[in-house]
Amino acid sequence: DTIDLAEDRDRFRVIMRELGIPQPASGMASSLVEARQIASDIGYPLMVRPSYVLGGRGMEVIMDDEMLARYVEAAVALSPERPILIDKFLDNAVEAEADAIADGTDAFVPAVMEHIELAGIHSGDSACVIPPVSIAPKHIETISEYTRKIAVALKVVGLMNIQYAIFENTVYVLEANPRASRTVPLVSKVCNVAMAKLATEVMLGRRLADLDLKPRIIPHWGVKEAVFPFNMFHEVDPVLGPEMRSTGEVLGISDSYGRAFFKAQEATQTALPFEGTVLLTIADRDKSAALEPVRLFREMGFRIMTTQGTHDFFKDNGIETVPVRKLGFGRPNLVDAIKSGEVQLLVNTPSGKRSAEDNSQVRKAAIQYKVPYITTTAAAIAAAKGIAARREGAPQVKSLQAYHEDIR
Repeated sequence: DTIDLAEDRDRFRVIMRELGIPQPASGMASSLVEARQIASDIGYPLMVRPSYVLGGRGMEVIMDDEMLARYVEAAVALSPERPILIDKFLDNAVEAEADAIADGTDAFVPAVMEHIELAGIHSGDSACVIPPVSIAPKHIETISEYTRKIAVALKVVGLMNIQYAIFENTVYVLEANPRASRTVPLVSKVCNVAMAKLATEVMLGRRLADLDLKPRIIPHWGVKEAVFPFNMFHEVDPVLGPEMRSTGEVLGISDSYGRAFFKAQEATQTALPFEGTVLLTIADRDKSAALEPVRLFREMGFRIMTTQGTHDFFKDNGIETVPVRKLGFGRPNLVDAIKSGEVQLLVNTPSGKRSAEDNSQVRKAAIQYKVPYITTTAAAIAAAKGIAARREGAPQVKSLQAYHEDIR
């Protein structure tokens, strides 16, 4: 019944309303007419998914009526028994999640994990960091409090995972999973909390009050990064979205956020470069956010190569870059630059339907020629900080036990 409550949108919405916890506006549609009515009521962009599949399969971000019609047409056997779920997509929100141990009347949250990618990327594919680096303390407290309230309301005994989005200074709950999550081992290692063992004790009858669990300050950083199979499939576009595509994950721990991120990238066998050229092709909506990582790369002596629109924007902001042609505007173009070995790092953010094909070719070329690539500005900032930290010197070996001794 608890699993059904968490997965049944209508039942879950009633509980959240009773608890006073905000959720993105949503609806369920069994036809294109119903879907368009919901879209009109809550506004684009939307996150849509079939109600009859689990996880992120079939999820898509919908930007307009045309995309919605195409999605509904592709949603086979659409009927009142098999509707699609439609949520307001919180564009450019910061996503976070919390794992908790609950005993039916109380819950303990060892840490909140911040996603390095923005909302819209499946949690299994997103790089994440513990403790959060950009979430305000008041929002971390809110997430912990909401997690406790939801765990108690759902009468969870054992482990649970809840996904959140922080949008315009408000914490929204996206979904609750009354089960263990793939992040449990990561939280356990970073925070020195044996979550599986403790949850088992609770399931066998012990109370959280008996276990003497208290929030502790984590003085180091743990970065989870997803491992993808794209190097085996050169024709697959590596851009990330709401449908999970990773086949594994790694964890980097260090006394600095930048070093932890660098170690995580190294563990995925796509180590970040120490020098050379960074090629940026940035969507209009991401250009302002790209200023920070570009300045960091410039300070480290990297050569910055950009397509014309990005070049003009950076020039207007006092940053000189080397322009390169987009596909279809003569040779050599940006794919030629990747093939010739001129580019050591690609930062390419998706930019809508019109240039989707061009962006896809650029990312595929990066995979084929083993150029590390990044598809969000948040990850570009993390990469720049990681390279800067790593250039200060090689990491010293430090055992997990030594990290745990510093937790207070």
